[in-house]
Amino acid sequence: MMPISKPLPLGYDLDAFNDYGDKTPITTPITPDTNSHILICGMSGSGKSYFESQLFARLARAEPGSEFYFADYKAEDAFAYLQDCPRYCAYKNTLYALDAVYDRLNARLSGEDETRNPVTLIWDEYIANILALYNEDRKRAAMVMNQVSEILLMGRSKSVRLIVSCQRPDAVAFPVGSRLNYGVVVILGAAVRSIYEMLMPDHMDKIKGREFGQGEGAVPLQGSYLHFVKVPQTKDIEGLEAVCRGALS
Repeated sequence: MMPISKPLPLGYDLDAFNDYGDKTPITTPITPDTNSHILICGMSGSGKSYFESQLFARLARAEPGSEFYFADYKAEDAFAYLQDCPRYCAYKNTLYALDAVYDRLNARLSGEDETRNPVTLIWDEYIANILALYNEDRKRAAMVMNQVSEILLMGRSKSVRLIVSCQRPDAVAFPVGSRLNYGVVVILGAAVRSIYEMLMPDHMDKIKGREFGQGEGAVPLQGSYLHFVKVPQTKDIEGLEAVCRGALS
């Protein structure tokens, strides 16, 4: 995957911010040598959508020439600013975004497409989308989860990235073992204990006793040291939204 000029910032170190007011950045590399698939979890009111928009804008700025697709199953008001963009797909149309990214991956795997500019699918409310599809058409839901699994397994070497956002990462909507293919996991807000047990069981002793407010949470990076993060406030919302719209146009 095309290297970015600087490590990608996810937010501030929560403890340094709370204890000293320091804005120490927590960053992650996005390069061919790292797993850059990202899983974002958080209940309603956790600041998850706000964080998604920030992350989207930072990636768009860091990776000129990238191709982005945004799948917004619930057509959230938080992403209303994207609705007129050609690569924004809402509600029943989210699978068009998945198919477009999956086709690009297969074209690169077959050698038909020799480009390596990053291609990123951001999928908001993935779990709700898969569960709804499962209730309508189980065969199609299984096909979709297989496509997701293949992107997670094969995408890194072909510069294809998946960023998934959901409330709870229930196993029924994730192919077996696929949650292990997310190099960056972000859990925001007052999440239930079972979410931590699913995504970061090795860090439960560090999570114990912690309480997170809106825009605060836990981030194990590339399976290593656990960080606690605070999502910063964006001063220029209009500028951020303009960057995201441009990336989908």
